Amino acid sequence: MRKTAVLLMLCLTTMAALPHGEEIRMEKVAYGGWPNCIKLSNGEIELIATTDVGPRIIRFGFAGGQNLFKEFSEQMGKTGDASWNIYGGHRLWHAPERRTRTYALDNEKIDYRWENDTLTLTQPTEKTTGIQKTIEITMDADSNRVTVLHRLVNENLWDVTLAPWALTVMARHGRVIFPQEPFRAHTDYLLPARPLVLWHYTNMGDPRWTWSEKYIQLRQDPNANDPEKLGMFNAQGWAAYTKQGDVFIKRYAAHAGAAHVDMGCNTETFTNGDFIEVETVGPLTELAAEGGSVEHTEDWFLFKGDVGTDDAAIDATLLPLVKQTDRALALGIR
Repeated sequence: MRKTAVLLMLCLTTMAALPHGEEIRMEKVAYGGWPNCIKLSNGEIELIATTDVGPRIIRFGFAGGQNLFKEFSEQMGKTGDASWNIYGGHRLWHAPERRTRTYALDNEKIDYRWENDTLTLTQPTEKTTGIQKTIEITMDADSNRVTVLHRLVNENLWDVTLAPWALTVMARHGRVIFPQEPFRAHTDYLLPARPLVLWHYTNMGDPRWTWSEKYIQLRQDPNANDPEKLGMFNAQGWAAYTKQGDVFIKRYAAHAGAAHVDMGCNTETFTNGDFIEVETVGPLTELAAEGGSVEHTEDWFLFKGDVGTDDAAIDATLLPLVKQTDRALALGIR
């Protein structure tokens, strides 16, 4: 009991980056040319979701600070297009990737509801797939944490097998960091640690990659237009992105033993000259006809910190932040 109380006090001390008692503010705002966006803020962090298109979160960062999410300026404010737009920000897809199913249009108005401090964004059922997408967003009042629940519902008259796929398009000039599996000596353990999946166009010698004993890093370079992609099964359940002193950590469950798309991936990343992505993928799930559903949850945490590029620097600056998120998730602190 005493140990739990000490951990609770420590977690509250480290996670609370703003005065206690701050309430979540929800307001309708115009943003990027879209007149009907929803802004959530706890005074320290803020996000903006679109309702003229979506479901999509187009902005996330410290209040008044940089947007850590990429915005495609030429597409901002557009609605009703006959072709798919990336727009930027955070979106929900379903896998495996196929042009006809994955790039279903999300250019129309969506429904939203604010209830019990949760913003729910619901897209009309996709005409080409029969799948309905919903994103539920819950921001903490006294810590820099957002819980993002993704839901897919099968409205078809037949069963559908798919995987929920959450993609966050991060801004240029940033860097993503993924943990390697813990070191185990060859003499102690003989089996492999996890799949590492490459695409036909993946170039492991590209200088944007950094491969080391403890981490895999990918740097976004606006001058490097060749695409790079990597997938893995990440049993550690976290990924990070850092840019100009801001640190974004994404947490998610690892479903060991479950079937996954792309040769077993629950984590993927992609970059080109415009952006870099942090993607998570839930297990393949059979959705029953006429209402079968699946959910996939990410927890987002935002910190200040300068993260170096070698293993020792990442151990010293990023790992303590990851451990803070461990404590918050273990204790169920909201």
